[in-house]
Amino acid sequence: MASEHPYAQELGEFLRARRGQLRPEDVGLEPGGRRKVAGLRREEIALLAGLSTDYYQRMEQGREVRPSDDVLDAIAGALELDGAERRHLFALARAARRPGHSHPRREAEVVPDSTRRLLHVMNTPALVLGRHLDVLACNFMAEALLGDPESLPPDERNMLTVIFSDPESALRCADWEDMAIQYIGMMRAAVAADPTHPRATAIVGRLSIGSAEFRRLWARHDVAEEVHGTKTFRHHEVGDMTLDWDTYPLPGNPGPVMLVYTAEPGSPDAERLQLLASLHATRRS
Repeated sequence: MASEHPYAQELGEFLRARRGQLRPEDVGLEPGGRRKVAGLRREEIALLAGLSTDYYQRMEQGREVRPSDDVLDAIAGALELDGAERRHLFALARAARRPGHSHPRREAEVVPDSTRRLLHVMNTPALVLGRHLDVLACNFMAEALLGDPESLPPDERNMLTVIFSDPESALRCADWEDMAIQYIGMMRAAVAADPTHPRATAIVGRLSIGSAEFRRLWARHDVAEEVHGTKTFRHHEVGDMTLDWDTYPLPGNPGPVMLVYTAEPGSPDAERLQLLASLHATRRS
């Protein structure tokens, strides 16, 4: 019987997802005959980690187990987890050792006035995202690039919601899935910190019902820490722009992050971005 402990459940789902993405040949095993499930079998992971199949199965089922750090290290090695995934595994397991009724303090997310001033003196698109990717603040350049979040209902001012619910969003270009995977990884990290947070439950629940794309990517259980990349925007007025984007953590635990888009100075992308800002200013005046 599965545990009702939210961290134990999340831990089990994470282990199953990671196991499902490994092939026997990835870990030096013979593929063997026809397999009923994708990825490795439970007994294969247990063998690689030096555990009994029953013990590992109970972990995947979210049942009441208290793995030691040595056991976690062995499982991380068997699943070939990277650094971020390993830290995610340890965080979930250690949280599962706490009483099931306990949860982190849930403080309101506030953008300091000094951060708002910084946003508005930046000559490049920038916005502040809450722990569940809600848009808490943005500057004029971000409005020009992505649209004014004030035009959306409060519950929909969220990057994941925009990506998966608005087919006309500027984020929905050819490379949108790569960015979506990274945002989902950030949301996974937030869920690991507090699986029963009502905001996370609402966002994930709504998108799981409304988007098959979200359900597919969410089931992968990818995690992300420091997120950055390159994004191509296709704008009907100024054409294609390829911008670098980076996230910078703000104070808090977990705290909001500042998302900033930049273009190489003097490049055609920078010129198009400035043209877009000028057109936006003209429409607002």
